Amino acid sequence: MKTISGLSLLGSLALSCAVSAQTPADAVHSYIEAARTFAGNDHAFVFGRLCETPIASVNAPPVTGEVPAALPVIDPEREWYAEPAKVFDDLFFLGQTGFSVWGLRTTDGIILVDAIFDYSVEAEVIGGLRKLGIDPAEIKYLIISHAHGDHSGGAAFLQKQGARVIMSEADWDLYENSNAPEKASRDIVATDGMEITLGDSTVKVFITPGHTHGTISTLLPVHDNGEPHVAAIWGGTLFNFRDNPDDPRDLRLRDYAQSAVHFQAMTAINGADVILSNHTAYDGTTVKLPLLNQREIGDPHPYVIGQDAVNRYLKVAESCAIAARIAEASGL
Repeated sequence: MKTISGLSLLGSLALSCAVSAQTPADAVHSYIEAARTFAGNDHAFVFGRLCETPIASVNAPPVTGEVPAALPVIDPEREWYAEPAKVFDDLFFLGQTGFSVWGLRTTDGIILVDAIFDYSVEAEVIGGLRKLGIDPAEIKYLIISHAHGDHSGGAAFLQKQGARVIMSEADWDLYENSNAPEKASRDIVATDGMEITLGDSTVKVFITPGHTHGTISTLLPVHDNGEPHVAAIWGGTLFNFRDNPDDPRDLRLRDYAQSAVHFQAMTAINGADVILSNHTAYDGTTVKLPLLNQREIGDPHPYVIGQDAVNRYLKVAESCAIAARIAEASGL
């Protein structure tokens, strides 16, 4: 059986249940409660979204302690609009109330992660950089975490501004076969472990299939008052994929759990102590950005959560995927 970082990948669900002498419902309960423990007080929102269906299937206790689902609306004419923010010395939030774009500024330009929607990208990314006093012409690369329209919709616009667009092979295919009104042309094809160096910074991308077949998760070097940190972006979160004969949902859940294990290893090897998402609630941006605005000298950085907490986030993803897989395979 193939292994990742020395860990055996998921085997037969029936065998695992038999060996542990658990019924499928018992196994689902076990993985839910493991995920709940991993979530603790800081990852309740992502736990609630990922384990929602398994929790309902076995009537497990509900989730508590979730953060707001989106940033506050500040523009009634554009309810999606959010102000840009400097999050680290060299990392900027350029997203909407519910969707994130992350911009890493290096000594030779900017690397963006995600492009939100076509209707919002100019206001949030181009306008956001200008509000921060940064020339949008600095944008050099755009990494698309996955080819859903809420993250890839602005890719064509940003490519016209000069960005080189990066997607996995599978998600270039998904993107090119989508009904997007305007599409970027195929540019750079990401591979697992690929490094993107710009100026003094090297970003690492990893192929983590599950949410889509070519989802990319990313590691970014960032600094807080000169102190180095590593930010991990889990590229695709929900299990909102359909069950098709040529694309079984069961195998997508398997891939998702395996990818979480893979990225756990990569975050540990690289010392990631910050977790980010392309949705503002999944990483707690809805509460962390306001805290950052109130931060005083000497206060801890709200996004720096430590390597253990980053690992726990990905363990939530892994455990909920396994719980969902067992529940669905067992007809719970």
